[in-house]
Amino acid sequence: MSVRRKVLVAGLGNIFLGDDGFGVAVASRLLAGPCPTWLRVADYGIRGVHLAYDLMAGYDATILIDVDCRGDAPGTVRLLEISAADRAAGRADDGPVLVDPHGMQPQRVLDLLDSCGSAPGRVLLVGCEPADLSERMGLSPPVEAAVEPAVALVRQLWEAGQAALTGALPLPAGLLAAPPAEEDRETGVRV
Repeated sequence: MSVRRKVLVAGLGNIFLGDDGFGVAVASRLLAGPCPTWLRVADYGIRGVHLAYDLMAGYDATILIDVDCRGDAPGTVRLLEISAADRAAGRADDGPVLVDPHGMQPQRVLDLLDSCGSAPGRVLLVGCEPADLSERMGLSPPVEAAVEPAVALVRQLWEAGQAALTGALPLPAGLLAAPPAEEDRETGVRV
């Protein structure tokens, strides 16, 4: 009998663009060890369309692992929740979502799901501040050093249990990073 996996952990990134390979490196380490039967870990790399199709199959929660540029020190690992409201606010317009079969950023994948009326469940991002996204293979030293803490964070999430990941119960205190500051459009000050 097959067990329906209710949580997807998706490593994302392009290994040919330096630190952009962070999500792939974390997924590779997670795949080397055991994980709960209700959870699926996958290395999607730059296959955003594949990720979108898999998410359309229905998951209660999705953990994306990717670089996340917010201006912090390179190698900073953070956990963020990406709500449907956050996704809607991040969309440039209400026009059609263009599909690029050779790669799609996570925001575009989520936009595609939203436009199709498909829900990815609760979406969490384990993000890492990159140091170097130039054309080269291999992670920079600070991002390489962030791989194990990111692996540990994902394991903490799955140890919190399925109910915490899907939002039925709260996540352990201190795991979620504070939401990013917003800029006041009139003054340009981050509030």
